[in-house]
Amino acid sequence: MSPTIERESFSERLQQSLRNADYSPESPTQLAREFNIRFDGRPITVHAARKWLVGEAIPTQEKLRTLAHWLGVPAEWLRFGGADSVNGDSAAGPARFESADVKLVADLQRLDEHHQAIAREFIRMLVRLNRQKE
Repeated sequence: MSPTIERESFSERLQQSLRNADYSPESPTQLAREFNIRFDGRPITVHAARKWLVGEAIPTQEKLRTLAHWLGVPAEWLRFGGADSVNGDSAAGPARFESADVKLVADLQRLDEHHQAIAREFIRMLVRLNRQKE
């Protein structure tokens, strides 16, 4: 397969995965923002995200794994395509977090230790109350 076709095929799978996860495949700004929330390495630019979306570039393996985990698809499928299912495949890893959940954890980490402890205890209390209702 030619490099051009390989990049375009990756782009199609990325766009499909974004749509399946209720994100816009038309917004490199959103892709960069959501990706950077989840990636531990150097952030990507909007330009890099655009290149992924239009089939001009394929991310590194490390970035590909982050994309796949976030979008709930197997990294191998995202990179190479094939028979792997994009919905409900157990190889996709644990449940993905929505961006609001990721932001909430980031906000929690910005608190001082005392307030973090209060927030954690409050969440534990809510979980206990919820279990009692079930």
